[in-house]
Amino acid sequence: MAHFVEFARMNGLGNKILVVDMRGRTDKVTPEAAVALNADPQTQFDQIMAIHDPKAKGTDAWIDILNSDGSKAQACGNGTRCVVQALAAETGRKAFTFQTVAGILNAQEHADGTISVDMGKPVFAWDKIPLAEEFHDTSRIELQIGPIDAPVLHSPSAMSMGNPHAIFWVTSDPMEFDLERFGPLLENHPIFPEKANISLAQVTSRSSLRTRTWERGAGLTLACGSAACAAAVSAARTGRTGRTVTIDVASSPIRQPLVIEWRNDDHVVMTGPAEWEWSGKVDPATGHFTRDEEPEALVH
Repeated sequence: MAHFVEFARMNGLGNKILVVDMRGRTDKVTPEAAVALNADPQTQFDQIMAIHDPKAKGTDAWIDILNSDGSKAQACGNGTRCVVQALAAETGRKAFTFQTVAGILNAQEHADGTISVDMGKPVFAWDKIPLAEEFHDTSRIELQIGPIDAPVLHSPSAMSMGNPHAIFWVTSDPMEFDLERFGPLLENHPIFPEKANISLAQVTSRSSLRTRTWERGAGLTLACGSAACAAAVSAARTGRTGRTVTIDVASSPIRQPLVIEWRNDDHVVMTGPAEWEWSGKVDPATGHFTRDEEPEALVH
């Protein structure tokens, strides 16, 4: 089993995460392995967080992020919290600096077990999100679903948190909308040349939101950290809330809110939980895995 590596099934507020330890190796988790792992109910996931040796001085690791369809993701806040919890348990350290394709992420575990991740600065320029056509004001772009005179969803706020997001504002519970039907249409809309994460956000007070997300490359997800950040920033940007909000992720089975702070230095800090479920070993080329508890019975 020399080609197998350690991995853990974890979740960040219900967001299903596989943390794969690729340190000391030069290969990567393949798209084929990701698709195979997602096809098995035991390892079905929203994101794989593959921990590699650091590339940049002053960082602790390079994190390669894969979606459940095998495509690459630039950012995953809930997954980053899972990585922090795993490495904190291994090393006893509380603060880490990671590098991803989206940039440098600083994160720390608190005494109460919650984890804060500095998700960096939001991006609002239409060509950097990116959008396919120019919008001077991306806090409200022209896009709608439903009849032209009575759209079900319309005028989303668009931005990037290292990955593209569209936030549709709704006045009722996001769970009441057929996001499973609308999500794929909006994710793949021509206005988004790199596709987009699609979220519904309900303002429940000046300091709280309720959200639900269709995640680019993963589909309907229990939680999405970067989408929560995008919703919080967009709410503050459009005057719906202040710059610190709690987010009730409507689809998450874990009733613990995320706290999002859009700081005065423009950085977005997300604080929330992470949970270990079980560990095993996986072949990063094929996705074949074993669970530590029953190594023989669960070979795939």
